[in-house]
Amino acid sequence: MALADSAGCAKPSEDLPFPEIIELNVGGQVYITRHPTLVSVPGSLLWEMFTQKNVRSLARDSKGRFFVDRDGFLFRYILDYMRDQQLVLPEHFPERSRLQREAEYFMLPELVKMLAPKLSKQNSLGDDPCQSDPEELSPGADATRSLTSATTALPNTGAGGAGGTGTAGAAGPDVRRAGFITIGYRGSYTLGRDSQTDAKFRRVARIMVCGKTSLAKEVFGDTLNESRDPDRPPERYTSRYYLKFTFLEQAFDKLADAGFHMVACNSTGTCAFAHDQTDDRIWTSYTEYVFYRE
Repeated sequence: MALADSAGCAKPSEDLPFPEIIELNVGGQVYITRHPTLVSVPGSLLWEMFTQKNVRSLARDSKGRFFVDRDGFLFRYILDYMRDQQLVLPEHFPERSRLQREAEYFMLPELVKMLAPKLSKQNSLGDDPCQSDPEELSPGADATRSLTSATTALPNTGAGGAGGTGTAGAAGPDVRRAGFITIGYRGSYTLGRDSQTDAKFRRVARIMVCGKTSLAKEVFGDTLNESRDPDRPPERYTSRYYLKFTFLEQAFDKLADAGFHMVACNSTGTCAFAHDQTDDRIWTSYTEYVFYRE
């Protein structure tokens, strides 16, 4: 006796050659959704694909799933939009421009508008948290910022004139710029069953500095070793600097004197036995401190 088909495995009807539940293979990523979702935006590419009568014209993979040769990871946002025509992205979403390109391919004009960069009244990019990283800006823009910084630092010659004793202007070196500086270090020490940790274990071998070059040079000055990243522009970020001293408290003092405050910290550690015959253990760790100045 044959069992009746369940509602979840509905077969295509004569008028509509597609089943209720459709499996998609988008760039190697498998998605399972309902047919009404795929045809929810009339005129879109998915609507054109899944409203036609000739199913055989659509590409399929080896398991019979409908195949679309696009970015499989970004398609999840396309499918979410098809469900309720709303756009919800993670905070600090880094692939906004690529998702806009996918929306154009799938012929979703309203989604393209949502993803387009917003322009301010001065015809410049607004404060969009999903814009490109400053590292990716053109060299011309970087040169303009450097020139602006150099002009701001020039002394006010209106009173002293050339060769005079004019003082710095209101926007001189005393103006402190906001930004982040991250201090990181690796450490290790041996801890036995009946022994105490060496009190000098915090005197680490090297203290690394991450952040904007101009801020790092301002805070640490001559104690900043720049040999690993020479000729770095002041407005660029780097993670290749380290300090010439090895005391964390000394680095903290310099950051505090410059007006920075610690806002976060993170540490990871691993443990291994020093010898098979003893209970001595070697602990290794990596720690980062994040400082910010308003």
